Amino acid sequence: MGRKRSAPPEVNAGSMADIAFLLLIFFLVTTTIQTDQGINRKLPPIDDTERPEDNLVKEKNIFTVLINRNDQLLVEDKLMDLKDLRQAAIKFLDNGGDGTCTYCRGTHEEASSDNPEKAIISLQNDAETSYKAYIAVQNELVAAYYFLRDRECLARYNVTFRELEAMFDDPKTKEAKRNKIEPLIKDIQALFPQKLSEAEPKRN
Repeated sequence: MGRKRSAPPEVNAGSMADIAFLLLIFFLVTTTIQTDQGINRKLPPIDDTERPEDNLVKEKNIFTVLINRNDQLLVEDKLMDLKDLRQAAIKFLDNGGDGTCTYCRGTHEEASSDNPEKAIISLQNDAETSYKAYIAVQNELVAAYYFLRDRECLARYNVTFRELEAMFDDPKTKEAKRNKIEPLIKDIQALFPQKLSEAEPKRN
C-alpha cells in the first residue's frame, strides 16, 4: 500500500491580528510628525478708545518695506541691502519729527515720522517671495524695535529690555519679582510700540 501524503503543516494565524495591532500602536507612538512652527508674534490689544479720525495716518508716518519676487528689498520705493534695513528702521522710529518725543534721539526730520506712537512699518511681499527672505526681513525689523527698547530700558532701569523679558518668562522667577518686572516691560513697550503691519502678498 502506498503511503498517504501528509497535509502540509498549517500556520496558526490566530495571533497575527494581535501582532499587527501591536505593531500599529508601536509605530503610532514612536513616529514624529513634522509640523510648521510659524512665527512667534504677540498681537497688540484692541484699543476701545480709538476714534475714526485716528485711523487717518499721514504718509510720512508709514515706513514701507516691500520684498519683490526676486527677493529684492525695496524700502520707500528704493533698493536697499538687507544689512542696511535695521538702521533705516531705527532712524524712522526714533525720528521724533513733531518734537513731542522727549526720549527720541533722531534727526527730527519733518518729512519722517512724528513720534514712535504714530510710526508704522508696513511690510509687504510678493506671492513668489521666498520664505527665507521674508523671515530675514522681518527679523531685521523686529530687531530695530528691540534695539530702541534695549536702549531706553538700559537708560531707565540699568538693564536691557531683553533681560527683563527673559527674567519675566523664566519659570524660576518668583511671582513677587515678576509683578515688579511686568510694569517695567509695559512702560518700555509703550515708548516704542511695535506697529508692524503685514499686508497681503501681491500677486502678478
